[in-house]
Amino acid sequence: MSNSAITKINHILSDLHAKAVDVDMANSNNKSFSIRKDSPIFSETLFNTNSDKLSHYVDEIKKKTQELALLIKTRKVQFSYARLAIIEQQISAIKNAIDANDAQNKASKHHIQILKNKKYRQAAQSLIMPTQSLYQKLSETHEFERRLLDMLEQKQNQFSQATPHTKNKISDELLIIHQRLGRCRQAISKLERQIEISEKR
Repeated sequence: MSNSAITKINHILSDLHAKAVDVDMANSNNKSFSIRKDSPIFSETLFNTNSDKLSHYVDEIKKKTQELALLIKTRKVQFSYARLAIIEQQISAIKNAIDANDAQNKASKHHIQILKNKKYRQAAQSLIMPTQSLYQKLSETHEFERRLLDMLEQKQNQFSQATPHTKNKISDELLIIHQRLGRCRQAISKLERQIEISEKR
């Protein structure tokens, strides 16, 4: 291994750094990138760098290349080849990341759209569900009103056939039913107003 290998690597890294900077700048202006922002691009097993910028990873390879040059100079052949293998892996990983960047942003954009659609559905459901709940309550209150009217009819029949002794008791019961019926109808009116307001939103 010679210094010409270092020159070749530095040339590759110079070109790679320029491309990485372009990608980083494009990502910073791309809303789709927000979903990946502040997350490391590569695993800790491949890079020591922890960044969402590709150019930072190229900087790490530059430092490793300087270390490789020193290993070659001191004729540490075994260490040199080990370091070169890592550099080649890292360069390949960055090239793949640059090539895949547009596809990743498209996938992120699709994911963001899915999240937006989910939020819209939840917002719509938050309006629909209370209305459904109000209609359910209204239906139950109408059913309660019907039962009270049946009770009222029965008590009125009892009152018409009652003896003077029992009429007072039935009269009190009729009054209670009338009061409950009045409150029930107030509740119905209130629910109908709530439904009207809810449906106008």
